[in-house]
Amino acid sequence: MNIAIVGAGALGLYYGAILQRAGNEVHFVLRRDYQAITQKGLTVTSPNGDFHLAKVQGYRDPAEIDAVDLVLIGLKTFANRRLVELTTPLMQGNACVLTLQNGLGNEELLAEAFGAERVLGGIAFLCSNRGEPGTVHHMGQGRIRLGEFGGGLSQRATDLAALFNQAGVPCEAVADLRRARWEKLVWNIPFNGLCALTGKNVTELLAHGPSRAQIVAIMGEVIAAGNAQGLSRPIVAESFIEKMIRATETMDGYRPSMMIDRLEGRPLELEAIYGVPLARAAEHGMEMVRVGMLHALLELGESD
Repeated sequence: MNIAIVGAGALGLYYGAILQRAGNEVHFVLRRDYQAITQKGLTVTSPNGDFHLAKVQGYRDPAEIDAVDLVLIGLKTFANRRLVELTTPLMQGNACVLTLQNGLGNEELLAEAFGAERVLGGIAFLCSNRGEPGTVHHMGQGRIRLGEFGGGLSQRATDLAALFNQAGVPCEAVADLRRARWEKLVWNIPFNGLCALTGKNVTELLAHGPSRAQIVAIMGEVIAAGNAQGLSRPIVAESFIEKMIRATETMDGYRPSMMIDRLEGRPLELEAIYGVPLARAAEHGMEMVRVGMLHALLELGESD
């Protein structure tokens, strides 16, 4: 398959490299790593085995890329003001777009620009960080759940899941993308926010009893709000929270992206991960008190 990667950060670089290694033709829209990657290639370190791609097709301008079958979006949501601009030159012919961005509202933005029938969304459970230019460090996880923005289990989503599975990325096509998005928020909202505020990684938070209790309480709030959205079936709070905690206990010392963004002075993905979910909960009469406090404190730090 011919694939363009828009948003070549830790997520975009990792999945793009895996897809290229599997024999797909991958084109990366690059910014700060452009010179390093186009001159020296792309290196991935991983517990599944390190590898290096000596030749990588990198571009500064997406308009330089010929027609593709799939546009994969890994852009941080604080840069969504440029999402449509960067994606438009690539949406030629029958190209479809798959956003693996965090939070809520991304598919809607793309659907308004290109039509709901061309948009898919996905949830990536990935532990990865960028290293020196031209290097991405994969620490664990990596599975993807993807589905149609318009709902239902399509052949296209099933085929894309097969593409990722063939490349070595566990991937499942789902009929209810909205449910999958809220499930990811159950993890993203507490861990991204608390790690960014405290400077402690996920392991340190879970080792501290009071912090662990707050994580569980925040997860419960998110699940209750998600279940009010008319999902195909409810998220079962007790078992799902236990599953999320167990998974996080395997992420030894992991620092979520929002924590790294704050430490490095970059903007945070507050609207997609907190603002939109809070608004959608309120639309259904649900108040997420702890989530609202997290959002307020994180927003306060952004104004410094």
